[in-house]
Amino acid sequence: MKPAPTMYGLIAEFEDEAALVDAARRARDDGYRNVDAYAPFSVEGLSDALGFRKDKVALIALLGGIFGGVGIYVLQWYTAVIDYPINAGGRPLHSWPAFIPAAFETTVLGAALAAFFGMLILNGLPRLNHPIFNAPDFDLASRNRFFLCIEAVDPRFDVGRTRQFLEGLAPLKVGEVPREMPS
Repeated sequence: MKPAPTMYGLIAEFEDEAALVDAARRARDDGYRNVDAYAPFSVEGLSDALGFRKDKVALIALLGGIFGGVGIYVLQWYTAVIDYPINAGGRPLHSWPAFIPAAFETTVLGAALAAFFGMLILNGLPRLNHPIFNAPDFDLASRNRFFLCIEAVDPRFDVGRTRQFLEGLAPLKVGEVPREMPS
């Protein structure tokens, strides 16, 4: 039984974070891969239960820092040694200690900007609307409820079997997430 093209997925509502982490872990163990969880606060162990293993933002920040530091150092070197050499006070043209403060500051700036924009891009932001917002009672996710959503694009997704699986996790309720807001 294939999902209707208007369905984004199935969502289960839980009362506490322990039940959500357990449900996410069981969903991953059962073979579901397109699973997402929503909670009103950071829940310890939830990212591991969902299968998040790699942090690409750290690598992006490192590359941004390296690019910023090396870039400004090369710019200063080219300006002072090649493009506009000035012998000031008998110092050598490539007076590297003078280049270090600007290189350090630009390294920090490059890493910070790369981390910020990398996080936005990897999270798919800015996104003003998401199908999960159409789920019934999803506004409680920012107050006192915990939600687990299995998306219809998951290879193991079958409306009947997935609903039965979610109901076996003892949630408060299970519902469908429409792709578009019902009229």
